[in-house]
Amino acid sequence: MATSSFVKAERLQKLPPYLFAEIDKKKKAAIAAGRDVINLGVGDPDRPTPPSIIKSLQHHVENPAFHQYALDQGAPELRKSIVAFCKARYGIDLNPDTEVLPLIGSKEGIAHFPLAILNPGDISLVPDPCYPVYRSSSMFAGADVYSMPLERSLGFRPDLDSIPLDVYHRARLMFLNYPNNPTGGAADLPFFEKVVDLAKTHNLVIAQDAAYNEMYFDKPAPSMLQIEGAKDHVVEFHSLSKTFNMTGWRVGFAIGGASMIAALGQVKANTDSGIFTAIQFAAKTALDEYDTITPPIRALYKERRDAFVGGMKSLGWDVPTPEATFYVWMPCPKGYTSTELCGRLLDEANVVTTPGLGFGRTADGYIRAALTVETPRLLEAVDRIGKLKL
Repeated sequence: MATSSFVKAERLQKLPPYLFAEIDKKKKAAIAAGRDVINLGVGDPDRPTPPSIIKSLQHHVENPAFHQYALDQGAPELRKSIVAFCKARYGIDLNPDTEVLPLIGSKEGIAHFPLAILNPGDISLVPDPCYPVYRSSSMFAGADVYSMPLERSLGFRPDLDSIPLDVYHRARLMFLNYPNNPTGGAADLPFFEKVVDLAKTHNLVIAQDAAYNEMYFDKPAPSMLQIEGAKDHVVEFHSLSKTFNMTGWRVGFAIGGASMIAALGQVKANTDSGIFTAIQFAAKTALDEYDTITPPIRALYKERRDAFVGGMKSLGWDVPTPEATFYVWMPCPKGYTSTELCGRLLDEANVVTTPGLGFGRTADGYIRAALTVETPRLLEAVDRIGKLKL
């Protein structure tokens, strides 16, 4: 029998195994073995999508007009609701026809955006650690990736002044993500103002991943588009996944400068056929009801954060209290790499966490825990970890 001569493309060979798929495989093996696993790995909300959003989908899915191809630009009704949401939440004015683009989840838009911006040999400035898609999508576009370490002493922000001038001269795109996954760090308007000034100086495009903007705890997370002149350089990616417990629905949106939104739209027109229109109308319902739906979700994660972080600190762990997101970024005890620690937590405590190394080479001294189980299970995870005496 002949063996296959297939060899996958070099761009795929350069990528490490996708972190979350590997974790899911190990988790499933442990569950299949009958073990009582507490999964603090992948950040997928454990509560269902709110009823009014589900009812909206049920109503609109019966409309036969929505069973055809969706509009590339997205339904105008959804775009108008996005504009109203951004005005109420951030005080920013957007043109629904040119500065807003619905997405099949923010990940899809982020993955496609470098194809609209970068040429082979350009530099893409990528945080380290980061959501892996920033790095892989830049590589797919043929760019060189320059890593910007996130410094705990700077609130898990990069030291933008330390980036060499010759790097800035070749750079065309900078990825940022605040509130930050995986560190839970936040950014304020003065930091965003500095970023926009840098973008003006070096003619950079900024891709700000704002997927966790509504998962804040003590003060609302800002939009970079609140900064004067930001639209000339910034596209911000928003997601309904965490805000409304809609990860499986795959819906988000990009907002920002018209020329960059149009470029992203051109890539999408050549790669997908839009979001199922009934889902777009359900997304409109979600945004229209943001003020009633999201605060209880946010309060739930704050309660979980306080319980879990307090518990880990009582064990003597040096755990930063996240300002936002539903992640806790925990330094490894002395003598452990992140993969070694995650392995021991799964093997001996049946607790799934995510090794920092999967987010970047500077993060091997951390692991990430997702607060996506109920508070009693989080406290049980703390108890199990405490018994290991790490």
